[in-house]
Amino acid sequence: MNVRVVMPDSEEKSMATSVSLQKIVKSYGELQVVHGVDLEIEPGEFAVFVGPSGCGKSTLLRMIAGLEPISGGSLYLDGERMNDVPAAKRGIAMVFQSYALYPHMTVYKNLAFGLETAGMKKQDIQPRVEKAAEVLQIKPLLQRRPKQLSGGQRQRVAIGRAIVREPNIFLFDEPLSNLDAELRVQMRVEIAKLHQKLGNTMIYVTHDQIEAMTMADKIVVLNGGRIEQVGAPLDLYNKPKNKFVAGFIGSPKMNFIDARVVASSDGSPGVEINGQLVRLPRGVGSTKPGDAVTFGARPEHLTVKDRGIALGEAHVDLVEHLGGQTILYASLQNGKSLTVALEDQQPIRAGEVVQIHIDPDRCHLFAADGMAI
Repeated sequence: MNVRVVMPDSEEKSMATSVSLQKIVKSYGELQVVHGVDLEIEPGEFAVFVGPSGCGKSTLLRMIAGLEPISGGSLYLDGERMNDVPAAKRGIAMVFQSYALYPHMTVYKNLAFGLETAGMKKQDIQPRVEKAAEVLQIKPLLQRRPKQLSGGQRQRVAIGRAIVREPNIFLFDEPLSNLDAELRVQMRVEIAKLHQKLGNTMIYVTHDQIEAMTMADKIVVLNGGRIEQVGAPLDLYNKPKNKFVAGFIGSPKMNFIDARVVASSDGSPGVEINGQLVRLPRGVGSTKPGDAVTFGARPEHLTVKDRGIALGEAHVDLVEHLGGQTILYASLQNGKSLTVALEDQQPIRAGEVVQIHIDPDRCHLFAADGMAI
C-alpha cells in the first residue's frame, strides 16, 4: 500500500481535543478493575495504552468512548466534564478489533450507512465518503462487498467508517490483532500516516509493545488497572520506572539477573552478579552492602566482544540466525538464562561457550520492591 502523506493546512485539519482522566475508577459490583487513573492527553497526540491482558486498557478506552459508565472520578474532553454525556455526543469515533462490516452492503454503503441513519442528506454524505476513501486509498473498492476484500482492506473500511464521522478523537481497540504479521506491520504504518495527515487526537489500545513503540507519541503502560509509567517511547525504553515496565517494553525482553550489593576493596559500591564484581558508574542508590537487587540488561546491549563489563561465561543453548541479527539463548554458570541479540550474522553455534560483556552505561538496577535505582 502506498499512501502519500500530506501535512494538513490549518483549515483542513480536524479539531483535536484534549483528554483528561482524573481519579478514574471502574468497578463491577465489589470488584474494582481500574484504580484511580490520572492521565492527560494533549490535543493531536497519539497515545497508546499498552499492557498485558486484563490490565484495564480496553475498559479505560470504553469509558472514554461512553460505552462503559464511570464508577468514580471525572473524564474531561477539552475541559468539559463528560461522565454523563451520551457516547454519540462526545465527538468520538471508535474502531474495534472486529471489522463488523455489513456483508450485504458495498464498501460505499458501509461507509455511508452511519451518516444515513443520523439523517444526513445524500449530497452531504458523498463528499465525506469519497474523501475518506481517498485518504485510505480504497476508492477503487467502493462498489465491492466485504467478502471481496482482503483483511487489510476490510480494516481500512472499518477505519473509513470512523473518518466519515469527522470526529475530534479516534479510539482504536486492538484493531490489528486479527491480521497476519505482514499486514499488521503494513497497517500500523498506515494508521501512523493517517494520524500525521488528519492531526486528530488518537488513543490506541494494544498488548503489542512493538505497536506501541512504533506508533505512539505517548505510551501509557498499564498493569492491574493502574498506570505504571507514562512517557515517550524511548523514555520508557531508556529509563523504565520499574521492573515491570523494563520487562514489558523492548523485544526481545530485558534480561533480569539476581544480584547483591557489595563494597569493593576501595569502599566504592558495586554489585555481585554471577560471581563477578560489577561497578556501576551511577552507583547503587540508597542500597547498602548485602541488599538483594535485580540487574537488568537488554539483549541488544549485550555482546560477546571484549569490551565493557564482563558478566562471565555463558553456554550457548540455541542460536537464531535472522539475517540482520543473531539471537543467542544462553545459560550463565549459575544456570540463569540469558538472551543476547547480536548485530548482523555471527558464526556462533549451539554448544559453544562465550564471554558476555555489557556497556556499564546500559545497565539497569532494580531494588527489592521492583523500583529502578
